[in-house]
Amino acid sequence: ILEVTYQLENQDEEINKVELDYDQWNLSFLTDFIVNRHHQYLIRVLPELESMATKVVKVHGTRHPEVIEIAQLQKEMKDELLSHMVKEERILFPYIHALDNSSTADSSLHASHFGTIQNPINMMEMEHEFVGEHLAQINALTNSFNPPLDACSTCKMWFLTLKEMHTDLQLHIHLENNILFPKAIELEKTIRK
Repeated sequence: ILEVTYQLENQDEEINKVELDYDQWNLSFLTDFIVNRHHQYLIRVLPELESMATKVVKVHGTRHPEVIEIAQLQKEMKDELLSHMVKEERILFPYIHALDNSSTADSSLHASHFGTIQNPINMMEMEHEFVGEHLAQINALTNSFNPPLDACSTCKMWFLTLKEMHTDLQLHIHLENNILFPKAIELEKTIRK
């Protein structure tokens, strides 16, 4: 079983090393990729992190009070991310799909209830900043995700999973802030001319 686990972990690393040209993807495909790759990852990992944090705080909270603060930051970030993803999946991303469809078909774009796409994007970017600040604080409190020398196996796994989530969120936020959002803003401008 350990060998199979090792091979699967290394396969994931190899997949992650592949350079993808996200900038060339159409907006609908990119939003679907974000939901299926990054949102689904967070939906799976956030409860696991919460469970690990609870155990670690019980075991190490007295000797290492920083784990209590890390757990609190993680909870705040989890609450923000879950709400954030719902807004993207129910409001922003469907509108981006509609933009993308109207640019390639003879369909017209219906007016949105939020004005221009810049309005929800501003909100999403503010929420990204909130998450980024929390990640930076967690990074500092964990000494770049290095567990204490006397850490139990759960604490070691918790820090490793936090590091993995940090890496995933960096790409996730990059795809949205630097590729998806600017392209969607420009596309909306060309369609609404």
